[in-house]
Amino acid sequence: MSSPTLRRIILLSSVKRAGNLTPPCLSSAVSRLSISFSSVSSSNLPPSRIRTRTPLETQFETWIQNLKPGFRHPDVVAALRAQSDPDLAYDIFRWTAQQRGYKHNHEAYHTMIKQAITGKRNKFAETLIDEVVAGACEMSVPLYNTIIRFCCGRKFLFNRAFDVYNKMLRSDDSRPDLETYTLLLSSLLKRFNKLNVCYVYLHAVRSLTKQMKSSGVIPDTYVLNMIIKAYAKCLEVDEAIRVFREMALYGSEPNAYTYGYLTKGLCEKGRVGQGLGFYKEMRSKGMVPSGSCYMVLICSLAMERRLDEAVEVVFDMLTNSMSPDMLTYNTVLGELCREGRGNEALELLEEWKKTDPVMGERNYRTLMDEVYFLNKE
Repeated sequence: MSSPTLRRIILLSSVKRAGNLTPPCLSSAVSRLSISFSSVSSSNLPPSRIRTRTPLETQFETWIQNLKPGFRHPDVVAALRAQSDPDLAYDIFRWTAQQRGYKHNHEAYHTMIKQAITGKRNKFAETLIDEVVAGACEMSVPLYNTIIRFCCGRKFLFNRAFDVYNKMLRSDDSRPDLETYTLLLSSLLKRFNKLNVCYVYLHAVRSLTKQMKSSGVIPDTYVLNMIIKAYAKCLEVDEAIRVFREMALYGSEPNAYTYGYLTKGLCEKGRVGQGLGFYKEMRSKGMVPSGSCYMVLICSLAMERRLDEAVEVVFDMLTNSMSPDMLTYNTVLGELCREGRGNEALELLEEWKKTDPVMGERNYRTLMDEVYFLNKE
């Protein structure tokens, strides 16, 4: 019998003594490797007739041979991190878990879950997450944050993210940190797409905010902006302003997003004067609003018949290389015509056409026709 064949037989026997090498959860690579070993031990075929092993089988054999008897957690973590193939990493992870005297810790699970996510093996990741939540290893904040991030990115795992968060709350040494709250709040805000849905999730935002404060976690500008945005989306503008006033207590500075959320929320609530005030404060600090913030403010001012201020904001928007949409132009020009300022509307339209490269000839003609129609009424 050749030396390579003998080594494979010895390896198979050692694996059998350690336990079942190929439970159902192992990949097909390990199963094929086990079958290959069995066929060698039960047949008298010459080495030239033995089935050639795949590269994945060969790599698996090499790695489990490199893991010397008595290997510990750092050895397994190093072996997992060295793999570019997530299937091979998963096989090594499962094989090591069955060896006597060894049990995966939080670092091994964390490494394997990241490997599975990076390799787009979502089913592997979900299985591992179920094991962790069931208590397969001790808790750690980085591990649980990775799980929350993965679950928040998948609609059908959204509730699991909060299950993990609640488990962290009950922990003595793995409490939620700023990253935890950032992930959960960001996931909630993605669902604030309609007003009636916003109110459903606003309660969760309130609860997370209270728990964050009671846990002593200091929010940064990004987290505070998400809270302000949630209140503003639900038109709870007084609550949004309250959080804005608290920013200094946490050592956070408001940015353009902060002012933008407040301006839009106040305008949509009908408190246009306050919205304009936050816009002016933002501009005085050299901050530039987003296009949507500009257009909400312009339309709100025009509808309130504060036309000079609306026109001023339009010019400011164009100066910052942003173009109002047709609805915004129509609203301002239409209100000017209704106020008996039709000639001024025509002059403004001509000037805006020269300033706005996005308007185009077709939109210009459409707006011109609208102004002429309103002037004839």
